[in-house]
Amino acid sequence: MVHFRKTTPRLLIGLMSGTSLDGLDVALCQLRGSGLRTKLSLLHFKTIPYTAAIKARIAAVFAKPQVDFVKLSHLHPFIGTLHGNMVRQCLRQWKIKPSAITAIASHGQTVMHAPAHLHPADPVNSTFQIGDGDHVAMATGILTVSDFRQKHIAAGGEGAPLAVYGDYLLLAHKKENRLLLNIGGIANFTFLPAGQNATRVFVTDTGPGNTLLDQAVRHYFPGRYFDAEAAGARQGRVNQPLLTALKAHPFFSLPFPKTTGPELFNLDYLHRAQIETKTTDLSVYDVLATLTRFSAETVVEAIQRAVKKQKFDIYLSGGGAHNPLLTQWIREGLRVPALPTTDVLGIPGDAKEAILFAVLANETLHGKPINFGKRTKIPSVTMGKISLPY
Repeated sequence: MVHFRKTTPRLLIGLMSGTSLDGLDVALCQLRGSGLRTKLSLLHFKTIPYTAAIKARIAAVFAKPQVDFVKLSHLHPFIGTLHGNMVRQCLRQWKIKPSAITAIASHGQTVMHAPAHLHPADPVNSTFQIGDGDHVAMATGILTVSDFRQKHIAAGGEGAPLAVYGDYLLLAHKKENRLLLNIGGIANFTFLPAGQNATRVFVTDTGPGNTLLDQAVRHYFPGRYFDAEAAGARQGRVNQPLLTALKAHPFFSLPFPKTTGPELFNLDYLHRAQIETKTTDLSVYDVLATLTRFSAETVVEAIQRAVKKQKFDIYLSGGGAHNPLLTQWIREGLRVPALPTTDVLGIPGDAKEAILFAVLANETLHGKPINFGKRTKIPSVTMGKISLPY
């Protein structure tokens, strides 16, 4: 029999590594309570970058329909141990003993996200995150909750977006309609109508956030990983025929909620659109400008389609929050005066995803499922597999 510590407050570490492959976000959170009574304080946050060699190893299997299975099999324990060692590095820096930590919430590293709509001939939702939880637990000596997305799929969802669960618990408001826009590799938003009624909450991916931009930058400028300050895009002009072709994919007309990933939005997707529009000789700066506009317009159009004329206050998080041109075009499209980050709500935007996984683990260990109603795309489940450190 395993007895989970019910001490209050509890210390949980949330780990997140996104599709940008930048590195590992480590968030040390202090939590009290569960459900809508959850109270969270972020004590420490650090992003530990991946080395070029680690990025290359992940890229060799990332979002590819065919991979070297031995390489994939080796990466699963390797990333788990790597993340565990990164946690120990942070704890040493923060002068905190592993025994003080109740649990680690490990998202792992997504290498494949394959919702059924991408594979109509074999309509099964699937997703795979490497970084085995047992290896995290053994490397740290700390109970680890991991592999969150499988329960979501088993209960009828697509395995994403999972942010809605933590968004609702931490940020739903009694009087304010809130829209929480996260721009990572893929952009998604959670709509939290006033009143904290979970059955009215809405969440969906919108399409690419940073992923196509980042892939193009890595392709055209080896050694660079993103368009810092939109410096490249600002030198270019949006090509309307290419933009129209990029937006023509059936994904954008699918009913909400829906999910996607770099498996669809990748350089092959861009190249096909360029061939179709005879824009293969377009300057790299025009390409970056068009991709930035592509992300901005699909975000705006998804929000307008889903929320319609309801008024809301919007809060931003994720790496895209640091792209001034992307955020400018989103702000202009939504006709809002500003795009504040979730920092103003007490949740730092750069740490938000890691924080939310700490909340999910807290619910797994000490809470109960949120009743989101009978909508299969937002199943009312707790998520995560538990790995003991002994």
